[in-house]
Amino acid sequence: MGSKSRNRPKNLARKLRHIRDALGLSQSEMLRHLGAADFFSAARISEYESGIREPSLWTLLAYGRVARIHLEALIDDEAALPAKLPGRFNFSRHKQKPALDLLDSQSSKNNTPD
Repeated sequence: MGSKSRNRPKNLARKLRHIRDALGLSQSEMLRHLGAADFFSAARISEYESGIREPSLWTLLAYGRVARIHLEALIDDEAALPAKLPGRFNFSRHKQKPALDLLDSQSSKNNTPD
């Protein structure tokens, strides 16, 4: 059985290059900002930017955090990158609470008198 090829964002490589250029980073510096310098060489960034290789979801998330943009702006071909990079998106404000904190807050709500 053959497998269907999945849809790939057509503008992803161009957007990745634009992010690096807008931030004024070399390929090696981009690797360091992504936290991937110990795992990949600068050639990997070149492969992403030329469309030869597609980054993993974790790498795309790292790009989003470095550029301070929503991941959707990066992968959706119909979405544009912000005019100015880094953007304004603050990931720390949107982090989920740890599961134990959520359970504690729910149990304390259930134990309050009506």
